[in-house]
Amino acid sequence: MNIVILDGYTLNPGDLDWTAVSELGNVKIYDRSKPEEIVERASNAEAILVNKAVLSAATLSQLPKLKYIGVTATGYNNIDMEAAKKQGIVVTNVKAYSSASVAQQTFALLLALVNRVETHSQSVFAGEWASSQDFSYSKSPLTELAGKTMGLIGLGDIGSNVAEIALAFGMKVIAYRKHPKPVQGIEMVSLEALFKNSDVVSLHCPLTEETKEIVNKNSLASMKPGALLLNTGRGPLINEHDLAEALTNGTIAGAGLDVLSVEPPKNDNPLLSAPNCVITPHVAWATFEARQRLMQLTADNLQTFQNGSPVNVVS
Repeated sequence: MNIVILDGYTLNPGDLDWTAVSELGNVKIYDRSKPEEIVERASNAEAILVNKAVLSAATLSQLPKLKYIGVTATGYNNIDMEAAKKQGIVVTNVKAYSSASVAQQTFALLLALVNRVETHSQSVFAGEWASSQDFSYSKSPLTELAGKTMGLIGLGDIGSNVAEIALAFGMKVIAYRKHPKPVQGIEMVSLEALFKNSDVVSLHCPLTEETKEIVNKNSLASMKPGALLLNTGRGPLINEHDLAEALTNGTIAGAGLDVLSVEPPKNDNPLLSAPNCVITPHVAWATFEARQRLMQLTADNLQTFQNGSPVNVVS
């Protein structure tokens, strides 16, 4: 089988081994592929592995040999699914490979906001501790998480992991989900009650028409002035102009984001200049261990397709 990997650098920037995939056929790996390069590179491909490179209907129509697309991610909005189905192309994705890593990053963002470790470390290396009259000083208010309320919008694999960590920190956990069910240690509440009562709101729901800009001017206005917002889900869950305004006006105290509505962001994204906003470049999923799992599960998906019993099919 001829296998083409269109944007392999995302999954494997050089610290992983492609052997699990390369054993399955004749593999050609490209670190990145521009839109205009895809058809030529994949012209003989029977299988394509892709992370974020876009496979439009026009592109797929020029790939008559293509039988399989393996998405090396959970989301597959970069694939024209209707076109793939019409051409009889099987599309698979990988789920739940990074739940622990994303939960870890959620708390990394939260701790960056409440402890400001980097700020204080930079201060020490700038000589401020050596020149201080006191044995201890702080550059910003420090906040204890124990006793605070963590509000989770979404309670799937990642949200559940975040809940466990929050409980271990001694936080109270409340949650909103479209179809609530009892979960020990977690109080299920309405969306309005969650925004109103949470000290920390963390987004872990899928992006749908219903959840798009679920964080907006009205929901932000209902939050506590000292509340923090975290997003390791999808950027469009937040109206970024409304959030930037809320941070500037002190409507809420801070935000920690691993995702934005457009990635990479444009220079005029208002959050890039908003106060008390920590932003990381969509890396929550990308720990070494998570990418190792993703590599193996990607290979497993392709192998089951070759064996005639595909799994994790989304087409």
